[in-house]
Amino acid sequence: MNFNLLIIAPHFPEPSTTAAGGRMLQIINLFLAYDCQITFSSTATKSVNSANLSSLNIKEVAIKLNDSSFDTFLQELQPNIVLFDRFITEEQFGWRVAETCPDALRILDTEDLHFLRKAREEAYKKGVPVTKSNYYTETAKRELASIYRCDVSLLISEVEVQMLTEIFKVPSGLLFYLPFLLPSAISEIQKKKQNNFDNRQDFIAIGNFKHAPNVASVKILKEHIWPALSEKFPQASLLIYGAYAPQQIQEMNSPNERFFIKGWTKDLSAIMQNARVQLAPLPFGAGLKGKLLDAMCYGLPSVTTTIGSEGMYGSNKVPGGIADTWEQFITVVALLYTEKRDWLHAQQQGYAILETRFQKHRFAEIFSKRILFLSENLKTHRQHHFIGQILQHQTLQATKYLSKWIEAKNS
Repeated sequence: MNFNLLIIAPHFPEPSTTAAGGRMLQIINLFLAYDCQITFSSTATKSVNSANLSSLNIKEVAIKLNDSSFDTFLQELQPNIVLFDRFITEEQFGWRVAETCPDALRILDTEDLHFLRKAREEAYKKGVPVTKSNYYTETAKRELASIYRCDVSLLISEVEVQMLTEIFKVPSGLLFYLPFLLPSAISEIQKKKQNNFDNRQDFIAIGNFKHAPNVASVKILKEHIWPALSEKFPQASLLIYGAYAPQQIQEMNSPNERFFIKGWTKDLSAIMQNARVQLAPLPFGAGLKGKLLDAMCYGLPSVTTTIGSEGMYGSNKVPGGIADTWEQFITVVALLYTEKRDWLHAQQQGYAILETRFQKHRFAEIFSKRILFLSENLKTHRQHHFIGQILQHQTLQATKYLSKWIEAKNS
């Protein structure tokens, strides 16, 4: 396939600090396999943790928000595929793409459904069960409109595909399920290199602290879970890793309680292979959890919540445990920590899930066929999903003139 792909993102991917960054690189690698010319653009500046995209022969371009220089950039580049990273990016730049490159295939990578995560967070803060979250919000209207305006949206979780098609009646032709992708299976040699039960001791928790569910999870560990576990297992520590820890999290560091805030790590494999159980008591969230995928890769059983496990395991047995009350959570963790047979079974179950649900080869071919089909039948596809054109027309007018007003004001 001879594609000229433009990716528009709110920031450059950081695969070493966020699961979202890793997923973006997985999508990029799918297109690189097709010999695509790729340009990655963002309004943000690169950080020390940003991936080196230029090493993959990807052109990196800084763009401006609410600035007609982006139109000139589009005219010169003439992409035939544009991928928006998250719906907010599509809101900001989609109208310009539709106006300047109307025949370009527009793809939305949702990462996770933002309105779902936000609704659950609001419910949690109000003390309402997340199962009773209000999904019919302004954010939902905006995100769903973005999905309709694009030719196809990538969904990372089967649960989110089901929600969109069954609750919101989004046509399945606008959606494509694309989870985390592993390049190859875990070999038997790799499995044998994993530390065994007896050589593992501590508990760990991992998560980027720019992500609100991870902050809430650490607070729960500190207040409700670790006091009981530390009493049960005085030989073990809880090590918490993650980039961008705010002051409130850093202040939780307590060596006397064996509760350690360790910050960002560049050696995830060593950390996960030395821990016996991962703790992920996530009270809200959406999408798939990279920490649970990583744990399975390194033979580490995890205990999480129903929300945390959502979309991860399918109909398979859980590679660890799921608990939604903190008393139950502690009980499940204690059993997994002490019972070698249960622990080994969870580890093997994790390997099986990786093989059946997250192998790249299971998705790469059908993804390429979908992109090629849409590219060759774009006019028919858009006529079939005409609501997207209606929303594009209305939104283009409103967003266009707001953006032009901001640009005029700034100049």
